[in-house]
Amino acid sequence: MTADASTLEKPWSVANLTAQLKAYIDRLGLVWVEGEITQISNGKMGRFGTLRDLAEETAMGFSIWASAADQVPAELKAGDRVIALAKVDFWKKNGDIKLVIQQMRHVGLGDLLEKLEQLRAKLAAEGLFAADRKQPLPFLPVRIGLITGADSDAEKDVLKNARLRWPAAVFEVRHTPVQGPETAPRVIAALAELDALPEIDVIIIARGGGDFLNLLPFSDEALVRAVAACTTPVVSAIGHEADRPLLDEVADLRASTPTDAGKRVVPDIAEELAGVADARGRLLSRVTTIVTNELARLEQLRSRPVLASSAWIIDQRADDVLRNVQRGHGLVMHALDVAAAEAQGLRSQLRSLSPQQTLDRGYAIALTAEKTLVRATADAPEGTSLTLVLADGRLGATSTGAAASTASGSPDTK
Repeated sequence: MTADASTLEKPWSVANLTAQLKAYIDRLGLVWVEGEITQISNGKMGRFGTLRDLAEETAMGFSIWASAADQVPAELKAGDRVIALAKVDFWKKNGDIKLVIQQMRHVGLGDLLEKLEQLRAKLAAEGLFAADRKQPLPFLPVRIGLITGADSDAEKDVLKNARLRWPAAVFEVRHTPVQGPETAPRVIAALAELDALPEIDVIIIARGGGDFLNLLPFSDEALVRAVAACTTPVVSAIGHEADRPLLDEVADLRASTPTDAGKRVVPDIAEELAGVADARGRLLSRVTTIVTNELARLEQLRSRPVLASSAWIIDQRADDVLRNVQRGHGLVMHALDVAAAEAQGLRSQLRSLSPQQTLDRGYAIALTAEKTLVRATADAPEGTSLTLVLADGRLGATSTGAAASTASGSPDTK
C-alpha cells in the first residue's frame, strides 16, 4: 500500500482507499462524545446500539465489548443521554464505521425523553389519558380502518390474524409513512378520513416496533390530540414494549403487537359458534322442561273430579235456575197485585173528583155561546143564549136575568 496521490493512470485500489481511511481515522485516537442512546440490545459478546446527536438527525452505531462492561453503567436504555470515551473503528471489509466504547456515563435524561415526559405529564393533566374517556370496542365491527405502512409486516399481521378469527372481516386500509417527519401529519390525515366514514366502527394504527427515535412520531402532540378527538374507537398497535409512545396512552385500546390488535378487534368465530350451540342446547333443554311440566299440570287438572265429569255442574245449576224462576214469578205477581190495588185506588179518587159525579147528582153546567163558564148572574144577563150541560146530554136555553131569591136563600128549584 502507498500514500502516493492517485491519478488517472495510477488509481488507488479499493483496498488501498480503505486502508488510507482506516489509518486516518485511527489517528483520531480516543475521543469523548456526547449523545442520546436511541437503541440498545444485549448480545453474547457485549452490548450494541445507536448513539444519536442531540441537535441534528445524525447517528452512529456503537459497541460495548464485555471487556469494558465495568466501565459503563449497568442500566442503559433508549432515551439515556450519555458521554462516552470511544475509539472510532473503521471496518475495511465493508466500510462500516462504529464507535467502540471504552467508558460511558450518564449525564441526565435525554432531551427527547425529557420533552416527551413533559408532554406526557401535560396531556395527562388535561385528562386525555383518563380511563373514563376511553370508548369500548364494538363486538363485531362492520368495517375496520387500518393505518399502517405500505406492504408492511404490521399490515399483514393485522389482516391475517383478524381474518383467521373472523373470515368475513372487512378492512379499509390507508398507507402512510411510519417513521420520519411525514409520519404524524399523514397519520392524522388518514385518521380524519377514516373517522368521517360512518361504516368504520374501529380504527387500528399499526407499526411493527422500532427504536426510540423511529417511534417519536407516534408521540407527536398533534397526533395524540387527533386520536383523543376521534369519535371512532382507536387501537394502538405500535408493538413496542420498552418505551410506550403517547399514542398508546391516549388510544381506546393498546395492543402489544399488530398481531394482538388483529385478534382483539374481532371475535373468534369458533368460540362464538360454540357459544351459540351451547345457548341453543340450554334453551332447548329449558323449553322442553317447561313444556313437560305444563303438560303434567294439565293432566293433573284433568284428572280432578271436578273436571272428570261435568254433569254435576248442569244439574246443580238447573236447580238454581228453577228456584230463581219460581221466585221471580212470585215477585212479579206480587208486584202486579200491588200495582192493581194502587190503580184501583187512583181510579176511585179520580172518579170522586170528576165533574161527571156532580152532574149525576142533578147539577148542571151553564156555558155561554163563547163556551165560557157561567159562574155568576152577571155572566148571563137577560137574553143571553146558554147551553146547559146535564148528566145525560145538553139543552139550549135563554137567560131571563137574575131571579128572586127564596126565603131560605137557596136557589128555587121548582
